[in-house]
This record gives sequence, structure tokens and C-alpha cells, in this order.
Amino acid sequence: MDDLFSAGMEKLAPLADRMRPRTLSEFIGQEQIVGKGKLLRRAIEADRLTSSIFWGPPGTGKTTLASIIAETTRSAFVKLNAVTSGVADVREVLKDAENRLKLYGQATYLLLDECHRWSKAQSDSILPAIERGVIRFIGSTTENPMIAMTPAIVSRCRLFRFEQLSLEDVKRAVRAAIADRERGYGDMDVRIDDDALEHIARVANGDARSALNALELAVLTTPMDADGSTHITLAIAEESIQSRVMQMDESLLYDMLSAFCKSLRGSDSDAALAWFARMNYAGMDPRIIVRRVIAHASEDVGLANPMAMLQAVAAYHALEAIGMPEARLSITQAIVAVCESPKSNAVVMAVDRAFADAEKGGFQPVPQHLRDTHYRGAQTLGSGQGYRYVHDYPGHFVLQQYRPLEAGGFPYYVPSQQGFENEIRSIRAARGFADPPDAPAGE
Repeated sequence: MDDLFSAGMEKLAPLADRMRPRTLSEFIGQEQIVGKGKLLRRAIEADRLTSSIFWGPPGTGKTTLASIIAETTRSAFVKLNAVTSGVADVREVLKDAENRLKLYGQATYLLLDECHRWSKAQSDSILPAIERGVIRFIGSTTENPMIAMTPAIVSRCRLFRFEQLSLEDVKRAVRAAIADRERGYGDMDVRIDDDALEHIARVANGDARSALNALELAVLTTPMDADGSTHITLAIAEESIQSRVMQMDESLLYDMLSAFCKSLRGSDSDAALAWFARMNYAGMDPRIIVRRVIAHASEDVGLANPMAMLQAVAAYHALEAIGMPEARLSITQAIVAVCESPKSNAVVMAVDRAFADAEKGGFQPVPQHLRDTHYRGAQTLGSGQGYRYVHDYPGHFVLQQYRPLEAGGFPYYVPSQQGFENEIRSIRAARGFADPPDAPAGE
């Protein structure tokens, strides 16, 4: 039974904490993993959940679901935070868990918040206990565990990914707090305009905690009307919640870069600029972005539009010369140039073929006529003998052996029929190179 002190603490707790769902029926969002009939819901209801890792953005219900498990399970439930706990804390938890299992046959859940912050030594300390069933581990993290956690512990857990809450999910959480008489503002006659609710939910960006914090601030700082009600308007809502800073963890960084690169390749300027703006808003180093533009100017455009590379490199120099935010114009120009250019991956295919050929080894001496002649005695060794100087021939071109004697797998470079590369095909045809006439673009 709660005493007077704990009851007072509950009343003073933040609204987001007071409104934390207590049962699965109160839980908001994540239908893909805890909806009716889903595996995770069945495991929780049957108290048979095995070691798991919950990962996803802040405010999406990871810790809340763990709390629901704590309320519904017949097992013991221990909570640690990876930031403040060490190996000694874990050993004490494991000792108590083993005693419970031996004496009472009771299993123990160990919830570890911010589990990605554990070192390898800390993670390894619980592996035997997980394998023997002494504890059921539940990790909670905003980082991708496949990247941020040790493979040994990830391989022993089921991964459940929590998605960002929808706009309607966040609105539902706010409405529930306004209506709840026990934990929310149901006894205060709080009224919120539709546009104010829309603003709070939109700016919260899928984070129910952020939305409830904004509601709490609005209610506590808004004077009551003459009739005793509290009216939250759009103006009040705008003051109560600020634009959220995007949390750029390693996983999100790579996901956004991937989306940006695919937009460049897919010739969608609007999409590429949207990802550029979001990465910039999140504080990503703009040099990372421009380096990708330079890479894709060769990888996905190449000689189909040689100007794309010049635009990309010029954007990098502009960034170094004038910095942000002025350089965003030059970067945008380069992004659009790459997006709107005809596409060809002939350059990247050519270098891949050449490097794969070189890796086969078996190198032979450089052909005699191609050897260096810029040293005393080179002619007496026969270096350069038989070399044909191209500028002595019509069209400044002459057929001769340039390739390494052992090289194979030709042709390396096959120009596409895109943009300027189509002209390159015509030039090569005049020189006697028989490129496949029906080669698809980029092959």
C-alpha cells in the first residue's frame, strides 16, 4: 500500500510519467508488435516473454511497455540504467535472481535502459545468466542494437522495433491526459482547440512524452477563464512546445544518407533536397553530404554528364571557402545537377572490372614499347622501341597495344547510351572499338 509520501510524489510527478499506460489496453501505438494476436502481446499476456531488446525513437513506449510487463508478470522485475550501473550491480542482480529461481522457482526480468551504453565486459557478464534462464533480459535503447551493441548479446535476444508514433497516436495520448480524472486534468475542465492539438502533435514528431510535457506546461501557465475552465489556444500551444532537435544517432545518420544517395541516383531533386535539409537540420557535418554528392557524380552519372563532377567538386570548394549557411546554395546546385543529369554507372562498372582483373595476379612485364624512356641508357635496353606517337597520325589516334599482357575481361568501360556517353560510343566506333550496340544504359 502506498504511504502519504509516495502518494504526494505521484501527484507531483510530471504528467508524462503520471499518464504512463498501466495495461496493454491503455498502451498507445506499436500495433505492428503489440496489436491483438501479435507475438509480443501473446508472450506478455502469457508471462512467457524471453530475452528481448526494444529499440526505437524516444517517446514511443519502450520503457512504458517494460513497465506494463512489470505490472502483469508474476516474475520478479529489476530495473537498471546502463549509464549508472556497473558490473558489480549486475552481479548482485544475478545473485538475487539465482536465489529466487532456486528457492521459489521464480524467474527475474532485468530491464536495462540505454542498454547500448554497456561495454563489452558488462554485456558479457550477463550472457551465462541469459543462456541458463536465470534472468529474462529486456534492453531498451534508441540506437540500432545491430550497430551499437555487442553481437553476443544481440544474438541471444529477440529484437522488437518501435516505430515513431503517428499524429493520431499522439493526439490520442493528449486527449487521454485531458480526460483522465485520476492522473490527468479530467477534473479541471481543460479545453484545447483543434488547431492547438494539431500543432502540439505535429511538433512533438511522434514523441508522446514531448506532447504531454507541452500540454502540462500549457495547463499550468494558462490563467483560468471566468467560468473556471482552462482554454488552450493555438497561440498558447505554440509557446508551450518548441521545434524538437532531431536526434542524430549512428543508425539514423546512415539511414538518412542512404535515402539521400538513392534520391540522387533516382533523379528526384525534391527528395534529395528534402533529405539534405533534414540532415542539415539535425546537425550533420555538411562535408559528409558533399562527399556523397561527389561520389555519386561518378558512380551514377559519370561521363553521361561530365559537368556533374565539376559541380560537385566546386560545391565542396565553396563549402571550404565560405562555409554554411552560404554554401548551401552551391551544395543545392550540385545536388540538382547530379539528380537531373542522365544516369550511367559505366565508370563504376569499369573500375570494378579493372580491379577484379588485377586481383587475379600473374603480372607480366610491361610491354617493351610502353616502358619508360626518361633515363640514361633506356634506348640501349630497348625501352620504348616500337612506340607510336599518336600526334603523328591522322585524327591524333593510332591503334596499338596498350593493355597489360596478362589482362583480360575486356571491355572494362562500356559507355551507356545516356547523354554525352552516347557521343563517346560514336567516337569509339570511329576508332574501331565495337561496343555492344544494344547495351542497356549503365551496362
